[in-house]
Amino acid sequence: MDKSFLFWAIIAILVVQFLIEFLLEYLNAKKFDEPIPLELNDVFDQEEYTKAQAYKKVNYRFGLISDTFALIATLLFLLLGGFEWVDQLVRAIANGPILMALLFFGIIFLANSLISIPFSYYNTFVIEERFGFNKTTRKLFFIDLLKGWVLTAIIGGPLLALVIWFIEKTGDGFWLYAWGLISVFMLFINLFYSRLIVPLFNKQTPLEDGSLKNSIENYARKVGFELKNIFVIDGSKRSTKANAYFSGLGKEKRVTLYDTLIHDLNEDEIVAVLAHEVGHYKRNHIIYNLLSSVTLTGLTLYILSIFINTPEMSFAIGVSLPSYHAAFIGFALLYSPISQLTGLIMNHLSRKFEFQADDYAKNTYAANPLVTSLKKLSKNNLSNLNPHSAYVFVHYSHPPLKERIRNLRA
Repeated sequence: MDKSFLFWAIIAILVVQFLIEFLLEYLNAKKFDEPIPLELNDVFDQEEYTKAQAYKKVNYRFGLISDTFALIATLLFLLLGGFEWVDQLVRAIANGPILMALLFFGIIFLANSLISIPFSYYNTFVIEERFGFNKTTRKLFFIDLLKGWVLTAIIGGPLLALVIWFIEKTGDGFWLYAWGLISVFMLFINLFYSRLIVPLFNKQTPLEDGSLKNSIENYARKVGFELKNIFVIDGSKRSTKANAYFSGLGKEKRVTLYDTLIHDLNEDEIVAVLAHEVGHYKRNHIIYNLLSSVTLTGLTLYILSIFINTPEMSFAIGVSLPSYHAAFIGFALLYSPISQLTGLIMNHLSRKFEFQADDYAKNTYAANPLVTSLKKLSKNNLSNLNPHSAYVFVHYSHPPLKERIRNLRA
């Protein structure tokens, strides 16, 4: 296949994806000024709703600017031979496919991160600060950034090196070995994320004895859910936004409540939120999500194995010499439409799972405290109460608030 065809195919993919996203954002923004849905008229008063509308509009404009900048920067990098320049630099410094790949991706990752810093900084210390969400200090902001870089290098580097080593040793059959490696890693992270990764960024403390803990434990016993690990995370040191999540499997399973959640909700509402999280576990959503991710990873790696040794895949990003690292980039860009399609499917399943978890909480605890908790969280987060259906279909992993409330009250 003509290498110039693949190069311009990548350009076309990037532009079309941007235009589709631009249209979705525009359609969603057109809904910002609509009146509050009837079933949600007690979420915001008029002053709060005006603030929520302003928050969404500011984020919409900022998103357009940052996305446009990202597209222009990427197109210029491709058109001006940026990948070729980095590739030649890497070849002048390193020998061997593994060292070259590590250096190549390290340079690309670092450059992308540095370019993204001003946008992330503005979002945190201007937009989030203006609307009362930000609690992060500038020192913590940059410490988090450095920790993220180090973590990426420690985890991503060895994984990339092993995948390329598999290619060198096994040829086109590498995908089976890489699939096994990545699947084991995904399972490990699922089991130990809260124990190993979260403490690098947040402090987790066991929920103290008292009425709330007793209520949670009583509910867990009622539904036959063995729960020994209930933790509170200090989310308030970064944001006022609240959350709760379930993680792990078997003896490693735990429920984590943000301290902001405990502050914002009453006891019944917190137990209702926990009942929703237990519903995810009882309905095996964690297993389904893990199996889906493993299956999609295997499919992607298999397709990659077909093209990894095709020089045109490397030439597609404008380099003059084929390599594994260039082929990875070319494949990722050309495969992105398929990734977006599988993302739509995963989001659809996720929304379905959310309804099922809500039903579980309604049937084993109560609907009303979950309804009031969802309303409070939406109010405190200045959520969009009128998202466009197309935007929901593409981007939402959770159903819109009005749909969840209708389902809970059905």
